[in-house]
Amino acid sequence: MALTLSEMKKKAELIFITTPAIGHLAPVLEFAQQLINLHHHLSITVLCMKFPNTPSPSDSYARTVLASQPQIQLIDLPEVEPPSQEQQKSPEYYVFTYVESLVPHVKDTIQNIVSSNPNPVVGLVLDFFCVPMIDVGNELGIPSYLYFISNVGCLSLMLSLQKRTIEDVFNKSDPEFLVPGFSNLFPSNVLPNACLNKDGGYVAFYKIAQRFRDTKGIIVNTFSDLEHDIIDALSDDHTPPIYAIGPLINLKGHPNPNLDQAKHDLIMKWLDEQPESSVVFLCFGSWGSFGPSQTREIALGLQRSGVTFLWALRSSPTTDNEEKTLPEGFLEWMELEGRGMICGWAPQVEVLAHKAIGGFVSHCGWNSILESLWFGVPTLTWPIYAEHQLIAFMMVKEWGLAVELRLDYRRTSALVMAEEIEQGLKNLMDKDSEVRKKVQEMKEKAKKAVLSGGSSFISVRQLIDDMI
Repeated sequence: MALTLSEMKKKAELIFITTPAIGHLAPVLEFAQQLINLHHHLSITVLCMKFPNTPSPSDSYARTVLASQPQIQLIDLPEVEPPSQEQQKSPEYYVFTYVESLVPHVKDTIQNIVSSNPNPVVGLVLDFFCVPMIDVGNELGIPSYLYFISNVGCLSLMLSLQKRTIEDVFNKSDPEFLVPGFSNLFPSNVLPNACLNKDGGYVAFYKIAQRFRDTKGIIVNTFSDLEHDIIDALSDDHTPPIYAIGPLINLKGHPNPNLDQAKHDLIMKWLDEQPESSVVFLCFGSWGSFGPSQTREIALGLQRSGVTFLWALRSSPTTDNEEKTLPEGFLEWMELEGRGMICGWAPQVEVLAHKAIGGFVSHCGWNSILESLWFGVPTLTWPIYAEHQLIAFMMVKEWGLAVELRLDYRRTSALVMAEEIEQGLKNLMDKDSEVRKKVQEMKEKAKKAVLSGGSSFISVRQLIDDMI
């Protein structure tokens, strides 16, 4: 739906509230920039919180991204006392409790914005953990919108929690069950970690999901061609409108202090020398590292598979130097055979965009999955934490867009052995596989969705129209 000229000239203010984790902040800031680009009379204030005693790389990232965006300003929220020891057993419960304690400060800040701003504040845009701020919006007469950073499949699962009780924690051995919009029954062993957490994770998710239907709309970084069945299943009188506005991707990548320009150039030069679609890229997200035993199995699997690889090998908490955990002679073999490159950090978006990349071994974080689909790179699933298992299940079983290595792997799982990794890599790099064909088809649909007249383009226009 196109906005009228008078609507496009109408000035309005949005307030975004997000947790500081880079996986939450980055997509929210991308969305803020998208709105500004589409509606030039819109201004946005992002309320930034910091977790106690925790350095935040996202702080410098936010300021770098927004340096050239005068219509977006950042306001730091004050730090408050951290939750008690009892509330720190689960990371999800810790974050949710900390956000709740910020409610009075958020109310004061928003009241100051409203009183000093000549433009009407037309909405609060809240990330997953910030739903307690809905009460602030209600009190001040400002509608709230949820920015859901995962996919609609995860949203459907979260909404289905309301059919249970708050004490009814899941168990991995529970029978399969139905999630609205899924074509397969859902196995409990691929639930998000929090749903299986008896120490507060499940309670936090349950309380968060309770508030979803109190919003005026749910914004999701996805696109209709990928998740239309689930979007249709949730289009009822009980669920707020779902705005599929993606894939929303920062094609410049995220600036990172761990990667200097010389290392960046070395990686890209090495890729330039490789044949098209010949390289497997292994990268497991900002928290993705393995202990010495698993690192050795990965190295052996790579060596036996015969594939050429770029491996973002991160230091794990158990060792100061991951290279010490590699099999003896592995680095010499790698350099002699010209089989691969190991780096501590890689510019993921640039790497996935490179013509040399033919496969991606991923933790299945939603941002990474969207990037892999955007560039048409098939994925081998190695989920690690959060809702990655759910996303891996959907990619393999629901959509046929990924090759299965593991669906239910977690940090406490048994080792994935070299033989399994070897076979997974060979399947991933099969040039005639059905997965590869499907990924190429979805790549075209993803790009069409965001073009003028595409489903996501229309959805963003509809959202702006509804907001103002």
